Amino acid sequence: MEIIFSFLPVLLFLFILYMLDSFKLVKSKTLVMCLLWGVIAAFLAYYANNWLREQLSLKFEVFSRYAAPLTEEIFKVSLVVYLISRKKIGFTVDAAIYGFAAGAGFSLAENMFYLLVLNTETGMMVWLLRGFGTAMMHGGCTALFAMIILDGINRNKPLVVAFFPGLITGFLIHSVFNHFFLNPFLQTAVTFIVLPLIFVVMFQKSNAMLQNWLEIEFNSEVEMLRMIRQGNISHTKAGNYLISLKQHFSPEVLVDLYCYFSLYLELSIKAKRNLMLKENGFPLIEEADIIEKLMEVKLLRKQIGKLGELALQPLVRMNHRELWKLNLLKN
Repeated sequence: MEIIFSFLPVLLFLFILYMLDSFKLVKSKTLVMCLLWGVIAAFLAYYANNWLREQLSLKFEVFSRYAAPLTEEIFKVSLVVYLISRKKIGFTVDAAIYGFAAGAGFSLAENMFYLLVLNTETGMMVWLLRGFGTAMMHGGCTALFAMIILDGINRNKPLVVAFFPGLITGFLIHSVFNHFFLNPFLQTAVTFIVLPLIFVVMFQKSNAMLQNWLEIEFNSEVEMLRMIRQGNISHTKAGNYLISLKQHFSPEVLVDLYCYFSLYLELSIKAKRNLMLKENGFPLIEEADIIEKLMEVKLLRKQIGKLGELALQPLVRMNHRELWKLNLLKN
């Protein structure tokens, strides 16, 4: 019975988060992988904390308040950071769900360790507090950590720079929780009430941003691609801008720039189309030449070089979200 109360709340909340993902961008295989990583991270953090505590010669109470939160948050979020760096995560909702899964796995391993390995004889109330409080804290901290990292990257900050605000946030919340400033019952209640509210607000905001991104950019990209294929691109601001590049690039590079821009628009439209189909429950349209076109975009991007990318920046914003969008087609 103790196992049920220590496991069920956080797993149930993770399932609810997964179901709230209206665009179904979170992959169940990756979600399970993050959950399992959380279990592994718990064991890694256990041995790392034991070693650090011996090296620093700190009392358990001090170590648990200031050192353990730091190491644990870094271990928990590591896989999510890797997924972000590999362009597998594009929106804050996805980062939150994967982050919460890693934190949930960590809390499950920690609770199992306390229950089976340490053989602590505690009452049911302790496991209720751990299940509804500590486990939710672990999941919530890692979710916020991941969200802040991705938000920073989407604002064109380097991964290293975006990492530290997330680390500070996760560390502070974890550390405050371990101080037990409040009565344990009140602290658990606050954690269990506040975290869902934060996620509800975050999901609403992220879904609104995603919907806006899809509708506005989709329409403009479709119109621009139509003008290109009809040979009327020169009558647009984008066309005038491309013509102005004649002064700076050779004819061969200009052709590559034009091809890159046209192919990028086509793939971007298809990626957004698939997102909208997925949101409305329709099957995705599979095209046999997608991989070849993605490889062609990659080759053209290499041929135009950094200078060409900078020249096309007003038209093609190759930030993290745009790269994720193209990666979505490949998957």
